[in-house]
Amino acid sequence: MAATPAEVLAALVRSDPGRPRVTFYEDSPGAAKGERIELSAKVLANWVAKAANALQEEWDLGPGSLVRLALPPHWRALYWALAVWSVGATLVLGEAESDLVVGDDPETISAATVPSVLVTLPALARKAGAPVPAGVMDEASELSTYGDQLSVWAEPAPGDVALRHRGAGTAYSAVVPDRDWPVGSRVHTTAAHLDEVLSTALAAWAVDGSVVISRGPEPEGGRVARLASEGVTLEV
Repeated sequence: MAATPAEVLAALVRSDPGRPRVTFYEDSPGAAKGERIELSAKVLANWVAKAANALQEEWDLGPGSLVRLALPPHWRALYWALAVWSVGATLVLGEAESDLVVGDDPETISAATVPSVLVTLPALARKAGAPVPAGVMDEASELSTYGDQLSVWAEPAPGDVALRHRGAGTAYSAVVPDRDWPVGSRVHTTAAHLDEVLSTALAAWAVDGSVVISRGPEPEGGRVARLASEGVTLEV
């Protein structure tokens, strides 16, 4: 059986907890434009633990639960996806029924008929920049209160659905792609869709590598310099 996302993350921490595993460039317009965020395996695992603890402790989510992720291809989406997979729930992309919605659009969150989390994308945000509806978690101010260590309440079965997208389901036994990439690959992606970025990240991590994500229109003339400075070995 192929490794699960949680097993892939654990392997990264064992291999080298301090090595960068996610590097994110925000090139799209907005308050976070120009940000460069770098997460080591240890820091990524801490974010995942906090989000996964929230999923378990606040909403009792686990195998059989559906979590809709309404976020752009962003470093915050990576740790929320890994958190969902760590507790054995199903990650849902796109409009669909779910037990919880995690998103960055206040209108989407306000319209949700299930519990919700409002995510604020800028790295230094300590509270949401918009009014948070009653009963909605303000991730920027509340997520930090959850523990850095994770004890999972229930493990998914290999045949449980890990990802549901466009009406199709992918089992936990198949959600980590095998791209046959060299060990330690440093992979760059500009994919505009979250499912593609998640797939690329999982494939890179599965070979003990890392992912560099550029979101939005890259600075004119800066692409070559960026790839060189980041030591990118593969573009997808």
